[in-house]
Amino acid sequence: MNEIAVLVEGYARETGNGWIASSAATLVKSNGKKIVVDPGCSRKKLMSALMNEGLKKEDIDFVLLTHGHTDHALLSGIFERAKVLTAEEIYESDRQEEHNNRIPGTDLEIIQTPGHCREHCSLVVPTPKGTYVIAGDVFWWTDGEKQAPDVRKEDSAHPEEVDMKKLMESRKRILRIADYVIPGHGKAFKVPK
Repeated sequence: MNEIAVLVEGYARETGNGWIASSAATLVKSNGKKIVVDPGCSRKKLMSALMNEGLKKEDIDFVLLTHGHTDHALLSGIFERAKVLTAEEIYESDRQEEHNNRIPGTDLEIIQTPGHCREHCSLVVPTPKGTYVIAGDVFWWTDGEKQAPDVRKEDSAHPEEVDMKKLMESRKRILRIADYVIPGHGKAFKVPK
């Protein structure tokens, strides 16, 4: 049985010359393995949330990065014992190999969800409550923005990287699979069926 907990709810607020932002950091427990998806960049919030779960950074087996943007990936290095997964690869120290879209030793599937950037993935987590998809920035909202899973919503955060056609396809795919979605920034939501 898989368990899921949002450690840090993702947030994003534009300032005069930049952003105050960190991705959702999510803990998944599966087959005795502990996985952090997108540890984000707020070390204080992440460590406090892990402590509230009764965990230390040494307890984490895997870190999955939905993509390499700093607000999602900055803290991946604090988990010295964990193997790090990207859209296609798994790293253990300097050793790299393909992961075949699975987190080893679990039933968790990594799906390719390009659009926000070329190398973007999401994690499918079946639970007794329903299927969750940890979607990274396939879905995201700024603080105070009305959350509605609109597949056509423009993604303007990284205009040089965004492929809206692929992003809309990734959004549709996730909405077909998921009962619940954890977006990169904003509140988790139940998929309207």
